[in-house]
Amino acid sequence: MKKPVVDEELCIGCGVCAEICPDVFEIIDEKSHVIGPQGCANCDCEEAEASCPVDAIELVEQ
Repeated sequence: MKKPVVDEELCIGCGVCAEICPDVFEIIDEKSHVIGPQGCANCDCEEAEASCPVDAIELVEQ
């Protein structure tokens, strides 16, 4: 299973990931944070990764 990781230096806080996977990502202080990596079972974290306009999300092997 892959776990999402957000590079906070790249993140611009656009919120696309949180719209796609609200159980996994949350915008806090204008940056995306992973709040529930297990939530990828219920949404498309690969779509969130692909939709990030600044490539700040990476899915890594656990």
